[in-house]
Amino acid sequence: MAKESIETLITELVHEEDWRRMRAMAACVQGGTKAVQALIHALETGGAGLKTEIAGMLARLKDPTGGVPLVRLLRDPDETVRKAAALALDQMAGVLDAEAAEALVHELAILEDEAQRQVVIRLVGAMPNAVGPVCAMLKHLEETVRVTAVEMLEHLLEPKSSDALVDAMMDPALRDAATRTLKKLSAIRDRIDQMFNALREIEGSSEREEARMATVIGLLPIGRPSVDILIEYLEDDDWLVREASADLLGKIADVRSVEPLMERLRKDKDTGVKELALKALGLIGDARPLELYIEAIPIRPLRVFAMEALAKIKDVETLRSYQELFERLKTDRDGLVSYNAGMIVDKLTALTMQAEVQAGQSEQAGKAEDMHHE
Repeated sequence: MAKESIETLITELVHEEDWRRMRAMAACVQGGTKAVQALIHALETGGAGLKTEIAGMLARLKDPTGGVPLVRLLRDPDETVRKAAALALDQMAGVLDAEAAEALVHELAILEDEAQRQVVIRLVGAMPNAVGPVCAMLKHLEETVRVTAVEMLEHLLEPKSSDALVDAMMDPALRDAATRTLKKLSAIRDRIDQMFNALREIEGSSEREEARMATVIGLLPIGRPSVDILIEYLEDDDWLVREASADLLGKIADVRSVEPLMERLRKDKDTGVKELALKALGLIGDARPLELYIEAIPIRPLRVFAMEALAKIKDVETLRSYQELFERLKTDRDGLVSYNAGMIVDKLTALTMQAEVQAGQSEQAGKAEDMHHE
């Protein structure tokens, strides 16, 4: 029996037989970019059930190119499909690009159904990349659209919106909300600046470490609105401030901080900063720093943190090319290194076994079909 194409397998996401559905899911997970493109294409012709399953699969794959097609599904006549699309967009909020954000904001500007508008407003509020498109809405001809935009910016509390909010203060319909939001943003900036300035003034190694921990505890409740400011502080001259910034970004776990943290891991001269950048990236679980983790394994102060970060990568299949390395590290003298290496090997083995079982079931089913035709 010929091997089915990814396009054929995608149609089996709604097959009545469990093994066929599982095989289709595995093929999509392992198919990479080709699978994402095929899933997006299938949205154009699939029925409501298939669209619902594809939305969930795109959310699982977390490829930004799925953003705009999912936004289009928010107009689908089937309520179940619309709900699946909204859930997928919510789960992908941190990875969606500016194009998806613009598409979502455009939907908001043309939607008339109030219930659907509220769904879109919530989704926009969860997207870090929505700040630019929402700021552009502040100059929309319709007052209701401008008011909605300033309300969302008050919810987002992103420092990048400050200039647009200052301009919005000239609009009588937006003045109060814009002023209120700018005050909140200013308070966030002041709070972070004050605590980091105080941290710089601490002397003595033990006192500085305690102060760093207190700073992290004090700033953590601010959450996502502090991300852009903390990324700026990753470049600070004081290594302790850089450590605190990296620590906070890891605990907040916003994907915008992945690239800046990778830069610290590559170039920072302070080992403590590198350690906390590694820990932070591990908490986020993104696969992009994979090569940096591998490079850090031979470095004695970093190897445990590197292995822990590798074990936390959500897309386990990306680790496959280093399976032999992990097999060797299972017998490492360091218990934490060997433990995490074993975890990775076990995950990869489980994926292999799953694929083999599905392949066997597929072959048996193919033979059964061939016998039936004979």
